[in-house]
Amino acid sequence: MNFRKPVLCTVVLASVACGGEAFEDESVAAEDLTTTRQAAFSGVNGTVCEESPYNCKLRPSGGNRVQTNDPDDDDSWGITTGVPIRDGNGTVVGTSTRTRSLFNYGQTRTFAGELHAFATSTSNSSAGWLPMSAILGLTSFEQKVGHVSALSSGLSKMACYAVRNWHDPNLELKKVVYDSTATHERAGDYLPLVRANGLRSANLTFNVPGFGLGGVAVDHFPAGTKFQRLDVPTNSGAPSIDIPLWVLDSAGRYRQQSGTMKFIYGYVIAATGTRRNGWMAYDALEVSSGCP
Repeated sequence: MNFRKPVLCTVVLASVACGGEAFEDESVAAEDLTTTRQAAFSGVNGTVCEESPYNCKLRPSGGNRVQTNDPDDDDSWGITTGVPIRDGNGTVVGTSTRTRSLFNYGQTRTFAGELHAFATSTSNSSAGWLPMSAILGLTSFEQKVGHVSALSSGLSKMACYAVRNWHDPNLELKKVVYDSTATHERAGDYLPLVRANGLRSANLTFNVPGFGLGGVAVDHFPAGTKFQRLDVPTNSGAPSIDIPLWVLDSAGRYRQQSGTMKFIYGYVIAATGTRRNGWMAYDALEVSSGCP
């Protein structure tokens, strides 16, 4: 399979020791992706992909949320309160007190014998799984939610990692999108932050932010969760993708570059036995062992 080489990108070589194994880790350091993006191509994880056939839009067209019937709202669904919030292992991490939530397209899992949907934000100050029975307009939601899973068949294993029980606060507020005006689009969205329950947890994502693909979380796991890295192909042949981070410039806009953030592809085997593939920020992980 031929991949296009990114415009105005450089390849950075760094020797990295992972679990006692040293290897050359090539990372694509992208420039302002709002001006250097190339045409998307069809890949393994979707029909709209950039930089890697595994870095794809969650949906080929339209937004990445499960859409409501009201074209004028923000695609938030009414939900009943008092239901459990679960992480990707099915562990209850809190009780929902919100009356509305957004849900990412194609993400459903069964916990405790009940079908759940993946909410982008919960009263645990994190993404998480909510029982679909709590969603108002359930019949309509069931017709719209769909199903999408990232793939990994045939990819070779690399190093084993685990979600850190700490994060670098200097990274948290930097933006992952050039000239961002959004509340989020922060590096912290991909780090193991302390949540409302006092515990750290981090997002597993379907794609890498900064490419205009709608960087979406597809699962959420606590500190200590094992992440098996995979040797995913990219346009440059690198096993990872670096995106630029942005801080405020003299005009008060996020247009001044301040470092980069690496994303690697792999999978988590949840406590339920379910394999969940996706991207995680390298800064959310630490070298570990014992990956399944």
